[in-house]
Amino acid sequence: MTAATVTTATTAIRLLDEAETLRVLPDLCEVLADCIDGGASLGFMSPFAPSDGVPFWQGVAAAVGRGEVLLYVAEVEGRVRGTVQIGFASKPNQPHRADLMKLLVHRSARGLGLARRLMAAAENGAVEAGRTLLVLDTATGEPAEGIYEKLGWQRTGVIPAYALFPDGRFCDTTIFYKNLASTSA
Repeated sequence: MTAATVTTATTAIRLLDEAETLRVLPDLCEVLADCIDGGASLGFMSPFAPSDGVPFWQGVAAAVGRGEVLLYVAEVEGRVRGTVQIGFASKPNQPHRADLMKLLVHRSARGLGLARRLMAAAENGAVEAGRTLLVLDTATGEPAEGIYEKLGWQRTGVIPAYALFPDGRFCDTTIFYKNLASTSA
């Protein structure tokens, strides 16, 4: 698979390999901690320091190395300020499916179109990998819901009290899917 780079004056979207993931680990940890500090329901609880993200990102790096995950980053002036992952379904009856995971944009870089560009790169990478169906879940009522809808994702429903926000409040979760076979034709 080719690691396409999309560049503007100060931003780039890149697909990382395992070594590159480990090299930018501090930036990835900072983005994750910033999003959690901003209240995003990402599977972690507050308080959450950037150093708390090291085991998570090391696991992602290993999964990238095994070919189980595609990891894209958005760099602004050479620093990772956003990221998204494509996780490949591992069941034999799901060779066409993948999960879109952890779309994260540092609060200091929001409004630059990074989420849209990361999503486009992830969807293209999934198609290149032969995946035609993507699924994701997101906190109901949060801004990401609107992003996914604008990008053509289909809402399937809401699961009440599915997870917790970092502060311990219950979080409803909305499930989305996107059929890439119909968008790549």
